Amino acid sequence: MKKKEFIQIITTVEKKEDAEKIANILLKKRIAACVQIIDNIESYYWWKDKIEKGQEILLFIKTKAEMFEKVEKVVKENHSYEIPEIISFKIYKGSKEYLKWIENETIK
Repeated sequence: MKKKEFIQIITTVEKKEDAEKIANILLKKRIAACVQIIDNIESYYWWKDKIEKGQEILLFIKTKAEMFEKVEKVVKENHSYEIPEIISFKIYKGSKEYLKWIENETIK
């Protein structure tokens, strides 16, 4: 039996309502076990040949690696940005109980 892989996906949005909408959809579809919303981050970035600055909300999404494409689809369908940030980090280690919880709270 192949060992399950877990990831944390991050994305940013402009409005708190968008963050809450995405979090609720991911949880209701059971493709994420947890979504943390961190308000009021300041982002600096290149956009259309100039440096921009903006206030954003950061989402940390915990799920199984096999759910990445489903999470990506939900984020893209419910995001206001032309090119939303959707990147994942492999969870190399975690408490056995926490990883089991992620496994149990996402669809099989």
